[in-house]
Amino acid sequence: MCLIPVFCWITAIVLEDMMTRDQRGELPQTLTDLYSHFLMVQIKRKKQKYEGKQRPEKLTKADKELLLKLGRLAFEHLKKGNIMFYSEDLEQCGLDVSEVSVYSGVCTEIFKRESVIFQKSVYCFVHLSIQEFLAAVYMFHRYTRKDTAVSQFLKYSEPTTSLDDFLGRALMKSLKSENGHLDLFVRFLHGLSLESNQRILGGLLDQRDSHPGTIQKVLNNLKEENSGGISPDRSINIFHCLMEMKDQSVHQEIQEFLKSEKKSQRRLSEIHCSALAYLLQMSEEVLDELNLQQYNTSDEGRRRLIPAVRNCRKAVLSGSFLSTSHWEVVASAMTSNPSHLRELDLSRNKSLTDAGVKLLSSAMMHPNCRLETLRWLHSSQKPKPASLLKGQQVEQKPPAEKVLSERKWWRTMKLAKLHLSSRDGLSWSCGTRLSGCSLSETSCDSVASALKSNLSHLRVLDLSHNTLQDSGVKRLCSGLESPNCKLETLRLINCSLSEISCGSLASALRSNPSHLRELDLSNNQLQDSGVKLLCGFLHFPNCRLETLRLRDCSLSEISCGSLASALRSNPSHLRELDLSYNQLQDSGVKLLSDLLENPHYVLETLRHGW
Repeated sequence: MCLIPVFCWITAIVLEDMMTRDQRGELPQTLTDLYSHFLMVQIKRKKQKYEGKQRPEKLTKADKELLLKLGRLAFEHLKKGNIMFYSEDLEQCGLDVSEVSVYSGVCTEIFKRESVIFQKSVYCFVHLSIQEFLAAVYMFHRYTRKDTAVSQFLKYSEPTTSLDDFLGRALMKSLKSENGHLDLFVRFLHGLSLESNQRILGGLLDQRDSHPGTIQKVLNNLKEENSGGISPDRSINIFHCLMEMKDQSVHQEIQEFLKSEKKSQRRLSEIHCSALAYLLQMSEEVLDELNLQQYNTSDEGRRRLIPAVRNCRKAVLSGSFLSTSHWEVVASAMTSNPSHLRELDLSRNKSLTDAGVKLLSSAMMHPNCRLETLRWLHSSQKPKPASLLKGQQVEQKPPAEKVLSERKWWRTMKLAKLHLSSRDGLSWSCGTRLSGCSLSETSCDSVASALKSNLSHLRVLDLSHNTLQDSGVKRLCSGLESPNCKLETLRLINCSLSEISCGSLASALRSNPSHLRELDLSNNQLQDSGVKLLCGFLHFPNCRLETLRLRDCSLSEISCGSLASALRSNPSHLRELDLSYNQLQDSGVKLLSDLLENPHYVLETLRHGW
């Protein structure tokens, strides 16, 4: 809020008053503290200016009545989302128009009259936050009076029986708000529960239920609040409520966590994650990488971390626990000003549906978006063991490769998930086979639209292990052939493609050939006819492709002949060619090996083994 001029003005007024008084109190520590002081300063100034009182006493009965009427007006219209009012609105709350006009001198810096619209004067609070504070003061006053208006607002048939019950219900109502219009109001409610803030307001609120035991119960409820199904941005408000109640414990624990060298060993609760998301989002230092799986917390905790994506360069959002509200936050991060996000990894994300893709693709077309790398693959899809290991040029077989070299391995271990590590060599555990990212050919329309945008910064696109099919690739090609597309890497591994997709890609890339450097179509049934079509792009003079991967694509020596012919026509760019796990035969391999040994060609790496 320090970026809001009115907030800075409020702060200056309060600090000026505190520094000029004979008895200087403790400086405000929270928003509730600050706004309580501001309200009293305005009342004091009114008394000095219009009643000639140099040392105004505490609030009079008339002062309290006026503030509560203003509070009622603020509350009734905050519920409706109104920030401007007419004279009849004031009268319904028992306010005399002359009392609150700018000429009356009553709280002129709290409430003012604006320009005339349709021959009617319009009134508003100086700032929305002042309306929210007065609304909270009014609601808290009604609670202390056990007014039925409280239960009606919270939509409970039974009246609230305790402070923790009242604040808990109010918090839940704000969390379910779609636009967050009650967030600051609820923060103020929690702050007003403290006896110290009630004392500042000079008896405007009755001091009830504020003993340490009750306050601690409220704090415990906040720390244990379950916000399942709630927007992660709304969840951060739980942390703000703690801060308004001057509980620094969670903030201090997160500061210690950030300084810790063993972060993965420290278990984070959900409220810790809300606090961490807020601090990372507000930090002046941009985070290099946000990987949700690196945090030792629950799925709900990871969901609460999502807002931190607004202040990181790379976000890894793998898993299957996100919903549309979370993709909205990611889209917001992509379109923020400035947007720091350059790489987005959505691997193994079953919850990324076509609706989510549409949100992200729209964000990619926004002028603020600077995204360069986007991954939508699913790494837990059943791999071909050979494609993981045998295609690599190694001097000695590692233990993992020796185990996987038997092709019957996957037939006997159909429920195994493979985890390869340079440290462990091989480890596996039983589990069910997961689906891809739930993307279909429909998603390709959204992606294509993003690629066509003249604002697109996308350089890497990985849609591997999704059932796009030939129809999906055809839709995608409408974006690839656009002159605005600057894509350098395209991966479509295991996407249920046939030779038809090769024709579509060749045609699109011939239209816009100068940027693509890497193309991976492995684990698709392309066959020799598909490679022949693809070679229509490879031999094109403007082709700049440096890496081509066609592992396990049902190819024979015929494809080797087609590729060799294409490379002879355009020898100066392709450096890596991967044809592993195809039936190439020695005759086919020799055709390509000759190119590898010829200094006239730049081909450096040829993979063709099993």
